Amino acid sequence: MKKVDKFQVIESITEKLENNEIFYLTDTSELDVETINRLRRLCFKRNVTMQVVKNTLLRKAMEKSTKDFEKLYDVLKGATSIMVSDTGNVPAKLIKEFRKTSPKPILKGAYIQESIYIGDSQLDTLESLKSKEELIGDIIGLLQSPAKNVISALQSGGNILAGVLKTLSEKEG
Repeated sequence: MKKVDKFQVIESITEKLENNEIFYLTDTSELDVETINRLRRLCFKRNVTMQVVKNTLLRKAMEKSTKDFEKLYDVLKGATSIMVSDTGNVPAKLIKEFRKTSPKPILKGAYIQESIYIGDSQLDTLESLKSKEELIGDIIGLLQSPAKNVISALQSGGNILAGVLKTLSEKEG
């Protein structure tokens, strides 16, 4: 690869790292072409972009970035693929699902909104992360709960009050 080409690749990766808050570093070595293609199709369906990168170029891009990726430098050994997503838990779910039929990809590390996760043992933790939409849904549910209780109490109290008034009016009559 020529120096100019390397520079362009580094610039491209740096831009990807700067513009995304979520990415996973995985080991996809030893997967045959058919298996890699299945993985790429699954990534495409889940809106995850996957790119095989050279560790030296990725490290240079990380060093050039304004974000702190220093803890990830140690995982840049062997074959590395970078998976970029808009949702923190989608790549983890994708990896776990894919590993039902294949031994890889193995999670090397992940960067999720300034938090760094190292090692394949973090996959369950990453999978359990809630997306922004899920958190908003939980908050809305919590906020609606007291209002629903008040409305329910008023409705049931209204029925009781109406029953008492009806009984009193029947007694008078």
